[in-house]
Amino acid sequence: MQLDHVLLRTFVACVDAMSFNRAAQHVHRSPATVSTHIARLEQEVGATLFLRDTRNLALTRAGERLEAYARRILRLHDEAAESFGRPGVRGTITVGAPDDYISQFLPPVFRRFGLLYPQAEIRVFCAQSTALVPLVAAGEVDLAVVTRSKGVGGRLIRREPMVWIAARDGAALEKQPLPVALFEPGSEARRVTLAALAQSNLPFRATYESFSLAGLLTIVEAGLAIAAVSRMSAPPELILPSGAIGLKAPENLDIVLIRNRAANQQLSDAVEELVLQVP
Repeated sequence: MQLDHVLLRTFVACVDAMSFNRAAQHVHRSPATVSTHIARLEQEVGATLFLRDTRNLALTRAGERLEAYARRILRLHDEAAESFGRPGVRGTITVGAPDDYISQFLPPVFRRFGLLYPQAEIRVFCAQSTALVPLVAAGEVDLAVVTRSKGVGGRLIRREPMVWIAARDGAALEKQPLPVALFEPGSEARRVTLAALAQSNLPFRATYESFSLAGLLTIVEAGLAIAAVSRMSAPPELILPSGAIGLKAPENLDIVLIRNRAANQQLSDAVEELVLQVP
């Protein structure tokens, strides 16, 4: 049996928070990913770790046994990483990503980078994918995690589903035509959203636009419109059931890593390796 330290870190966060949703915020992952991690860990140890109901979590006896080991394993793991870090590696690397990828995808990358390269620095540049692609090409950003669009290459990190979200009161769903909030013009998320709306054959109007996930979520939570966002970024309580009111699911998004080859190759290789290790 091999215990994955990433799964153990998620498990400990769940123990501390006693909630998958709160743990997701602590480890900067979606609640769905947290649930998947726990399921994988339970499969590895061959035992149920949590007793679940609609509101609370409680550790089983197996969970209590694993907690002590998990904390020791993670402590030793982090100590080893720090001890065998690369103190001789110096320099600065600028990493770019949209706000949702920074908050949901990159924190474990930055944490590991800090442990392994204590003398190096990361500068974080938050911008939408449409802005980051030319910045990487121009050398103003060394490396970026972006949504692939036409003409953008890069190394595939993952294929991320898109989901429809709406306020819990459902007010926006009852309006005619259907009000929809969209990402910025030229973005791949906007393209697949409009394509899904066309396939749904529903009358709609584009009532709001935002360059950021936070702006879109604000509009949706206020009940002013619905939107399509990446599943890892979607608050679980806002996700609409599949096929709600006849909405077709948008195409998946390809999340890719792009690099400026003139940047510090050692640091760029290090960040790329860590990004590819994220589950």
